[in-house]
Amino acid sequence: MATFADIGVAAGLNILFAVAFLVAFAILRLQPINDRVYFPKWYLLGLRSCPMEQGSFVTKFVNLDWRSYIRFLNWVPDALRMPEPELIDHAGLDSAVYLRIYLLGLKIFVPVALLSWAILVPVNWTNNTLANAGASEKLQYSNIDKLSISNVPYGSPRFWTHIVMAYAFTFWTCFSLRNEYAKVAEMRLHFLASQRRRPDQFTVLVRNVPPDQDESVSEAVEHFFLVNQPDHYQTHQVVINANKLAKLVKEKKSKKNWLDYYQLKFARKQTRPMTKTGFLGLWGEKVDAIDHQIAEIDRVSTEIAEERKRVKTDPKSIMPAAFVSFKTRWGAAVCAQTQQSRNPTLWLTDWASEPRDVYWNNLAIPYVSLTIRKLIVNVAFFFLTFFFMIPVTFVQSLANIEGIERRAPFLKSIIET
Repeated sequence: MATFADIGVAAGLNILFAVAFLVAFAILRLQPINDRVYFPKWYLLGLRSCPMEQGSFVTKFVNLDWRSYIRFLNWVPDALRMPEPELIDHAGLDSAVYLRIYLLGLKIFVPVALLSWAILVPVNWTNNTLANAGASEKLQYSNIDKLSISNVPYGSPRFWTHIVMAYAFTFWTCFSLRNEYAKVAEMRLHFLASQRRRPDQFTVLVRNVPPDQDESVSEAVEHFFLVNQPDHYQTHQVVINANKLAKLVKEKKSKKNWLDYYQLKFARKQTRPMTKTGFLGLWGEKVDAIDHQIAEIDRVSTEIAEERKRVKTDPKSIMPAAFVSFKTRWGAAVCAQTQQSRNPTLWLTDWASEPRDVYWNNLAIPYVSLTIRKLIVNVAFFFLTFFFMIPVTFVQSLANIEGIERRAPFLKSIIET
């Protein structure tokens, strides 16, 4: 049996958690290590440089400017006052739509709340059903129960008020959602039309290309799309399993960074830096650090050349997947959203992401293995959601004063004062 105090406690807890998450978000977005996460559009436009590339070691990961923490919420009123076209140019379409979601909530629930308090609350409150039942049957109720439909007597004409208001609320909600969806769809079409053409808008990722003894993967892809979409097919690029090559390239980049470090150290101190050849330079033979890094770079460069030559000639390195480009967006959209074969596990198509959004290592995962992984993730998500009810139930038990007294007896003296 909820009371006004219980509702106040629940509202206070929810507001407290909301403020805590908002403050955590505002603080995390100030950290240099998260800069690229929260400002991706500025990086794409070249308007922002990574703060981790300059400053001391600590300032590369933690923002030590105390003034930024004082005004860490200044962006909220600025974002609300900013015109929508300017907001889209500044932060992207998704940010503008995200703000519209909050405004849609206000547009729906504020009129509903006002009508409920102006019409439904007086209709429910002016009855004596609960009072009469409590006197005769010792029914326990609170003042907040008088605001609900349970205070309307059985068979009363006042039920028509609830029916009419239910239809009114449903109509207003559907009307608001329809207008909002139409506006967002219009914004999206305008945003796509105003953007420069990008290769990913004309490209589709094709996976699980069936093997053919008479044709290579590249020939099979070209033949398939020349037959099925001759008017729209442009070109294609077969996916090659170059994961080992990517690791070698990453290793070479790391070696070059160490070489630059040792060369700068030598320029400052005018003494040749030394290092050990063992793990992390902790043990092993002590050698000249600059000469050692140069030798390591030459070794890795040789391995990169050999690996690049191998992946181009080894048929096992060619994966049953390809990026297929079309002459028009319409052709790419049709290919990405339709089934290409009678067998639903072959010639799987999907929109190609930007090269920076593709996790290239996963393109080498076989289709069966990928399907099993998705199944495992879905099962894990189900159990995570199911057992999430346990902490939710515990938190809800704290939503009223009696629950807090049971769970935290040491607060009983504070609550009763």
